[in-house]
Amino acid sequence: MISSDDLSRDQIMHIFRIADDLKSSKVEITIKEHAILALLFDKPSLRTRVSLEVAMAQLGGNSVYLENQMTHLQSGETLSDTTRILSNYCDFIAVRTFSQDQLVEMASVSRVPVINALTDVEHPTQALADVYTIMQHVGRIRDAKIAFMGNVASNVANSLMITAAKLGAEVALIGPANENPPNSLYYNKAREYSKVYTDSSVESGLEDADIVYTDTYVDMGHIKGSDDYVQTEQERHAEDRIKIFSPYQLNAKALSYAAKTALVMHDMPAHRGVEITNDVMDGPRSIVWEQAANKLLLNKAILLYLSEIGPSR
Repeated sequence: MISSDDLSRDQIMHIFRIADDLKSSKVEITIKEHAILALLFDKPSLRTRVSLEVAMAQLGGNSVYLENQMTHLQSGETLSDTTRILSNYCDFIAVRTFSQDQLVEMASVSRVPVINALTDVEHPTQALADVYTIMQHVGRIRDAKIAFMGNVASNVANSLMITAAKLGAEVALIGPANENPPNSLYYNKAREYSKVYTDSSVESGLEDADIVYTDTYVDMGHIKGSDDYVQTEQERHAEDRIKIFSPYQLNAKALSYAAKTALVMHDMPAHRGVEITNDVMDGPRSIVWEQAANKLLLNKAILLYLSEIGPSR
């Protein structure tokens, strides 16, 4: 599961059916006995890491967490060699890093499924949890309008618009016209599936929106050592980015432009008072906390789905 575009509509819906079974079934569903998930992470994580580890534990498996500096990648071992070793020991490899190309390389040599746990351009597991949450609350995904505000070229926006558009949703990307165009590859691909468009106006972009979604304006860096955090280019220019995107803050006024029943989403971590205000994030129309909780459910479903179709060590 390297890209959101790897999954067909039928495969997405199959994962959602597994999630439904997990949620409603009184029969315990387990994964292959003694299954092991390797988590190779080069960036900080709370929700993705913990939900994957807990998912494996609750399904009856185990996980091994590795930061890059804990491996020989820092001393010159190739990514392909590391992947071959991990795929001999483990049943799944989840990777959180910068380069999408690195995941493609890993998948080409791995004997087991490789899961994209976030790169600079995609976050497919997040998108699945988000769309599943939308379907639960809106009652449908086809023809539902999802308005993504602010940093519309983010990895979360890329994966969300691909996944939602594949299922027939309308996606409005609302942000500065000249400062943050969406990634053309993902934007053009999403438009092949459904109605996806940009709008620099908050008022017109949010009109009739069923879901109003926002994300941080600044991509996170990585931990090089125990006390050595390396900033991204966006973090080094955070103040400038905040000024650019401040007109697209998700606040009560912005929410008033959406449908009266519109719901609020944020994948977190949230910078309260920056891209979203407290009254909106903690308000009665927020489904942020259920969205976060569904990451555990969907990661279980993803692991079970991959155990059905993927190679095994």
